[in-house]
Amino acid sequence: MPTSPNPAPDLPELARAIKAWGKELGFADVRVADVDLGHLEAGLQAWLDAGYHGEMDYMASHGMKRARPAELVPGTVRAIVARMDYLPAAQDADWRARERLRQQDPEAAVVSVYARSRDYHKVLRNRLQSLAGRIQDAIGPFGFRVFTDSAPVMELPLAEKAGLGWRGKHTLLLSRAAGSTFFIGEILVDLPLPVDPPTGAHCGQCQSCIDLCPTGAILGPGKLDARRCISYLTIELKNSIPEELRPLIGNRIYGCDDCQVACPWNKFAQRAAVPDFDERNGLGGGDLLELFAWDEEEFNRRMEGSPIRRIGHERWLRNLAVGLGNAAEKKRGDAVIVAALQSRLDHPSELVREHVAWALARHAA
Repeated sequence: MPTSPNPAPDLPELARAIKAWGKELGFADVRVADVDLGHLEAGLQAWLDAGYHGEMDYMASHGMKRARPAELVPGTVRAIVARMDYLPAAQDADWRARERLRQQDPEAAVVSVYARSRDYHKVLRNRLQSLAGRIQDAIGPFGFRVFTDSAPVMELPLAEKAGLGWRGKHTLLLSRAAGSTFFIGEILVDLPLPVDPPTGAHCGQCQSCIDLCPTGAILGPGKLDARRCISYLTIELKNSIPEELRPLIGNRIYGCDDCQVACPWNKFAQRAAVPDFDERNGLGGGDLLELFAWDEEEFNRRMEGSPIRRIGHERWLRNLAVGLGNAAEKKRGDAVIVAALQSRLDHPSELVREHVAWALARHAA
């Protein structure tokens, strides 16, 4: 005897349940947006035409599909968008002051806060899959696909439409309740759930993020030249870091939190609700010489399960060499630093050798 089809779900009640289930899974907030991003296509094309995406060729190759979720996943009508806070539970209350002090320490190796723990892609994806499973248990089969910074989806505009926050002048998403120290993930669904309203912007006249960007990558409110961004230079860029930008990177070896540290809204930054984002390998307090001494085996072992592993040991050494070169501003000619750099002068990688030679020249100047 054939089974009867599942009755149509009560969509408002389902949306309320989804938000509750999401919080049980560790998400700080879950909301729903429609997927019409057509109004962003002209701006996206202009950004690509200006070349601001640098070597991130996938940005251009995906073209306008980024603004058309229903083309990426046919049948999509809504995005369930979730926020997960990542500030480590052990982080002290005035974390921004602590980060500023480390940026001024010539021996410190500064890793972006988000990258000091487990790879967020896996954490969010698994929990979003669990949330989709809860929905399926409740209503039966439905069309969906989970994303977290893993496909051509304009995640932040969807999050903004859903009311999770607004795009700050640095282009990151800001929340009045949580600043910007959180990850975003989404489930594209074929369910016409009721949508949540946007919040509106609350940056006012503040432009601290623009004024304090070390490389001037934020050209104006909401306008980022990724080619100058330290996160791009230390993570996405596969080749040589432009010489004129190296001194501006300072001791930041993976990512950059300067615009977040500058933002007044981050006094409301929230601690992570899940242990996955606890700091690992002492990356919140590592020093340049210690990390520069890691060989490839140690790098791969220590960075297992970390987002840092994807740049590989070669670019890790490249970034650290720049940091050690910039240490010359306060410790020019330091014998220990010079010896460490000289030990890599004959490294098999031309990329590493070039940046080591540059760093040694800084100490000899």
